[in-house]
Amino acid sequence: MVERQERSHTEHKSRPGTGPRREGGGGGGPRRQARRRKVCKFCVERIDYIDYKEYRLLFQFIPDRGKILPARISGVCYPHQRLLKSAIQRARNIALLPFSADM
Repeated sequence: MVERQERSHTEHKSRPGTGPRREGGGGGGPRRQARRRKVCKFCVERIDYIDYKEYRLLFQFIPDRGKILPARISGVCYPHQRLLKSAIQRARNIALLPFSADM
């Protein structure tokens, strides 16, 4: 008869990238911390109209690359994001803001 070798539960077949399991359970990866909900700056300050001539205000929503920050990053609500987009486009057309980064 052929004798079988018994393996302990911590041994695995030799596959690349696999080793003995670690204790602790749960999925791998970094832990996620609960983030605070971003609040719309324009709603807090009760701004109804975003003026395209206020380029200092608009510069806060344009990174170095020259693109408009998305609402999920800037925290602006959807109605104000639309007003912000049109104000930035108007300011770009009259050369108050750059269209792209200076390279």
